[in-house]
Amino acid sequence: MASASDTQQTFQALADIQQHLLAAVAKPFRQGAGSLDASATLQQLARDYTRDPVRWQRLQQSWYEQQWMLWKKLTSPGVAATDGVMNDGAPDASTITDRRFRAPEWREPYFAWLSQSYLITSRWLESAAGGAALDPHEKKKAAFLVRQWIDAASPANFGWSNPEAIKLAAETEGASLARGLQNLRNDLPKGMVSMTDETAFEVGRNLAITPGAVVYENELMQLIQYRPATDSVYERPLLMVPPCINKFYVLDLQPDNSLVRHAVEQGHTVFMVSWRNVPPECGKLTWDDYVSALIDAIEAMRDICGVQQINGLAFCVGGTLLACALAVLKKSRKHPVASVALLATMLDFCDTGELSVFIDEAYVERREREFALERGGGILPGRELAVTFATLRANDLIWNYVVNNYLKGKTPPAFDLLYWNCDSTNLPGPMYAWYIRHTYLENNLRTPDKLTVCGKPLDLSALDLPTYLLATREDHIVPWKTAYASTKLLKGDLTFVLSASGHIAGIVNPARANKRNYWVNEDLSTDADTWLGASKPVPGSWWNHWAAWAAPHGGGKVPARKISGSKKYPVIEPGPGRYVHAKAEPPTTEEKS
Repeated sequence: MASASDTQQTFQALADIQQHLLAAVAKPFRQGAGSLDASATLQQLARDYTRDPVRWQRLQQSWYEQQWMLWKKLTSPGVAATDGVMNDGAPDASTITDRRFRAPEWREPYFAWLSQSYLITSRWLESAAGGAALDPHEKKKAAFLVRQWIDAASPANFGWSNPEAIKLAAETEGASLARGLQNLRNDLPKGMVSMTDETAFEVGRNLAITPGAVVYENELMQLIQYRPATDSVYERPLLMVPPCINKFYVLDLQPDNSLVRHAVEQGHTVFMVSWRNVPPECGKLTWDDYVSALIDAIEAMRDICGVQQINGLAFCVGGTLLACALAVLKKSRKHPVASVALLATMLDFCDTGELSVFIDEAYVERREREFALERGGGILPGRELAVTFATLRANDLIWNYVVNNYLKGKTPPAFDLLYWNCDSTNLPGPMYAWYIRHTYLENNLRTPDKLTVCGKPLDLSALDLPTYLLATREDHIVPWKTAYASTKLLKGDLTFVLSASGHIAGIVNPARANKRNYWVNEDLSTDADTWLGASKPVPGSWWNHWAAWAAPHGGGKVPARKISGSKKYPVIEPGPGRYVHAKAEPPTTEEKS
């Protein structure tokens, strides 16, 4: 039997967890350096109420009626319900499919009332925001903010209203809550909830272990050359450019799901850009500096392999950077890249999906002032972007782990993709401010010669090399139709492929597993919906399709190079190099609170 002291500690642990969770509920509505300013949206909602009070009154009346019928349902079991919905539209406890409330503990009368009342209120909030007469951007922000509140306010997220957590606390005499509080304390210095068992992974031990060596570096990146896995290799080496907001090893996770290893086994000499987790002294670096770094990497590869041309493969913003580098080289009448594959990449930012709720003129101006070069620039913390991306799928990437880790005191399972996802990198503030203005806000990259990069007018429409464009159908970072828009911007021999799944899982789809599927259609003259309607689904991984596409662009076969680097670019250190090990700075005390 638990002592009075143990009981007191248990309740204190519960109170501490509740305090932090309640603060998290309010956080999306607070304006800060990295949060969404809700004030303008709330003001517009208030004005909408004064313009159309009848609609709001109807919504309010409907909410009251559904809550009353729910109470009658739970106190009078004879009230009829069909298909999981009561005759007034309220959810029926016996057939609720929301996975947060599937456990049998949620069928107890009190907790059934809590969960169903919450679902009624959630639907009421969605209707209120969805039907408001707001301008398009504010309407999208309102929907996003409402969903953040709905996700955060679920009764599953709080110890006093989660019967599963209460039952487990009773069974373990409070030990589960004590473990949960310790998990919370461990996470506070990071500023993020743990999504995986981070003790299971170590870069260089069981992640990013494809053999290689760093052969070039500058203040922004290291260039890794991987050891050949075949006796002969394609003449043209392959440059991989990952996104600069995370570490490179998303393309070189464990051996069985490493795109690097797959490419090496196909006979490619692979080079990888390892972006630096930039320190404060790099706080003045710009978009031009990143583009210049890629041009330097291309030149290093040409020297090391003794070739005129290489091939490229880039992912997400890495693809945007590589496309800019190719356009700069094209303007200089240089053509050092024979072909390129752009994975989940936006060039025409016509629709940036849910991320657009964060980007408006006021936000961009605020970041430009904050990171102005005349004020010394500054660093955008990697965790800020990580939290932003997590809020796009808050139930899956935040609250699911809050319940598991803190309320139930469990350790999340080991998952290499989630370990990588939490290993973010800082960005130079001036680079970030330039990027969000000229892409997300103004969509200037698609307009020929509107921007100057590295001293050259930028014209992506002049790129006419063979290009493999891959999108992922459930991508919430790069909507697939936006990736498809590149087919109208670029010239040359274009191939577009649509992979199943989302932004990361759709890319990391190892050929050995041969799971999921992808869609192909050679006719790129149509719009995205027509293209998909006429496309052909192909089972398995797109990795094999890309490998078949890349082979003819590799040039002839030559004996594999036994030595990494060259006289001009000697080996600096073994892979995966120093840069990938640098961690983002922990949050400040103010950010933690």
